[in-house]
Amino acid sequence: MRRKLLTSVALVGSLLALGACGSADAEPTTASTASAAATSASQPAPEGGQEATPEPDLKGIPDVVATVNGEEISGKDFSGVYESQFQQMATQAQMSGQELDQDALKKQTLDSMVGSELLVQDAEASGHEATDKDVDALLEETVKSQQLGSVDELMAAYKEQGFPEEQVRADARKQVLMTAAIKEIDVPKPTEAELKKLYDQATAAQPPAGGEGGEASGEAGASAETPAFEDLKPQLEQQVTAQKQNEAIMKRMEELKKDADVQVKL
Repeated sequence: MRRKLLTSVALVGSLLALGACGSADAEPTTASTASAAATSASQPAPEGGQEATPEPDLKGIPDVVATVNGEEISGKDFSGVYESQFQQMATQAQMSGQELDQDALKKQTLDSMVGSELLVQDAEASGHEATDKDVDALLEETVKSQQLGSVDELMAAYKEQGFPEEQVRADARKQVLMTAAIKEIDVPKPTEAELKKLYDQATAAQPPAGGEGGEASGEAGASAETPAFEDLKPQLEQQVTAQKQNEAIMKRMEELKKDADVQVKL
C-alpha cells in the first residue's frame, strides 16, 4: 500500500534502513524520508507450487513494548512499524534465498523506535517546537507526495488503516521535532578520495562493454559508455553525504541511549 504513517512507520522505517545500510555504495537513505517498500518482479514458482509469503510474528506483543525516559512506546505502534519493515525484509530475503530472522528484526525495530523517541526528546530539550503550522505544512507535503487531493483525503486514508487524526498529527509533530534534531547533527563533508573510491567501485561493478567483440572494441565501448568521474561527481557527493548523515544519526542515537532511562518490555 502506498500510504504510510508519518513517524510511526515511514520515519522509523527509514531509521531501520540506516542500520541495514552499512556500506557507502548502498542506496542513500535519509531519516526524513520514508523507507520505500522493496518491489520485485514475480519470482518463478517452485515445482511444488508457489512459495508462501511469510507472515510477521506478532504473538505476545505487550501493550507497552518500552519506556524511554518515562514515555511509552505502545505495542500497537511497534506492530505497525514491524509489519512495514517485515514486508521489505521478507521480500529481500526471498530474493536472496536467505531466511529472515524475526527475533533479530524485532530487536532492530525496537532499537530504532527507541532511538527516534530519544531524538524527539533531544529536540524538545534543545528548545525546538512543532507548531500547528509546522504540522499542517508537513501534512500538505505528504498530500503532494502521495498524490492526494487534500489533507482531509489523507486523514480518511489513515482512518481506513485504523489510525485516527489525532495520532497522525501526533506522529507529524514528532517528525517535525526529529527533523530539527537531525539538522543539528554535524555531518562531515565527503572527501575527494571517498568520492573516487565510490566511483571506482561503481565502474568496476559494471560489465565490460563490447561483449565478445574483442579486447580493443571492449575497451573502446567501456570508455564511451562509462560516465566520467566529474560527470558523476554531484551524484557521488549526494550518496556519500547521505551515508555520512546516516552514520552520524546512528552515532547520536547511541550517545543519547547512554544517558537515557530505557526500559524494554518486549
